[in-house]
Amino acid sequence: MQLWELFVLAVGLSMDAFAVSVCKGLSVGRVRPAHALTCGAWFGGFQALMPLTGWLLGVRLQELIVSIDHWIAFILLCIIGVNMIRGSREEGEEDMEASFSAKAMAPLAVATSIDALAVGVTFAFLQVDIVPAVLFIGVITFVLSSVGVWAGSAFGEKSRARAELAGGIILILMGTKILLEHLGVL
Repeated sequence: MQLWELFVLAVGLSMDAFAVSVCKGLSVGRVRPAHALTCGAWFGGFQALMPLTGWLLGVRLQELIVSIDHWIAFILLCIIGVNMIRGSREEGEEDMEASFSAKAMAPLAVATSIDALAVGVTFAFLQVDIVPAVLFIGVITFVLSSVGVWAGSAFGEKSRARAELAGGIILILMGTKILLEHLGVL
């Protein structure tokens, strides 16, 4: 996987975290740097941890499903992408707790990084150098989540929906690219 592909994938994966960060920014009256850093650390950390966990699972299963790995990657990325697009279409603002405590942030970090677990499984099939890849995904998510808190404070709910829509489209396109490459079309 080339660096630009990893960047596009990292941005797509981070859109859920960005959207939640926008909502967190909406939930606080006055955003402070600590709010942005807290969101960035939680979301970036989990976005790095989950693909690593998925990769470890994928490496163990690789020999069993190597003949259909490209279909698995395609299906997983498309399901995640479609769910993100569907979420972007939901009307109304999400209720978001204003707390940035571990009790409030941990479930959000897990929820926004489940898709990264599935992507990590596909990394095992694509022979991705996992340590730089997960660090890169974590850093991109950290930055975008930190920016999301400020964006939520400044721009509001429209940013959340657009972020989820863009992330969903990116993941579907990446899944399609993986499938077409393995089928020899690209």
